[in-house]
Amino acid sequence: MQVKQTEITDLLVIEPQVFGDERGYFYESYNEKTWREKTGITEHFVQDNHSRSANNILRGLHYQIQQPQGKLVRVVVGEVFDVAVDLRKSSPTFGQWMGTHLSAENKRQLWIPVGFAHGFLVLSEYAEFLYKTTNYYAPQHERTLLWNDPDLAIAWPIKTEPILSAKDKAGTRLQDAEVYA
Repeated sequence: MQVKQTEITDLLVIEPQVFGDERGYFYESYNEKTWREKTGITEHFVQDNHSRSANNILRGLHYQIQQPQGKLVRVVVGEVFDVAVDLRKSSPTFGQWMGTHLSAENKRQLWIPVGFAHGFLVLSEYAEFLYKTTNYYAPQHERTLLWNDPDLAIAWPIKTEPILSAKDKAGTRLQDAEVYA
């Protein structure tokens, strides 16, 4: 497993070691001992989630202001453009975003620590997205940033309006959002 630091502190791209031959491939998507040794992260995962979405669906940008969640995300079918936004007021990268392509083909994972909003756009016909979380889902504490907030200026790779849930359409701009200390 290779761990790559991104331009935003604490946000990591994880590239697993894949063993393949003419029969297919094998890789460990998560091993707690290796994870802790390579990343130094000791948080414990308490929940696994799996979503399936069609092309042009955008989910996010979500976060929990209380019971915040760290997330280890990956795609097992298809491809997404995955985005994390730093909402840590004390961070030198507060309000900055980072995006990366996650796919079944590249097998990359993204570690999104507590203090970030997260979302993704499906680029393939459909995508299956898996993520581990460090805290339980708490809908009463969930918040949504507006996906197209001009202050964030996220460069979503999209030519038409995405398909959004009502919750995501009603997202809050960063300037009005609850953020972390």
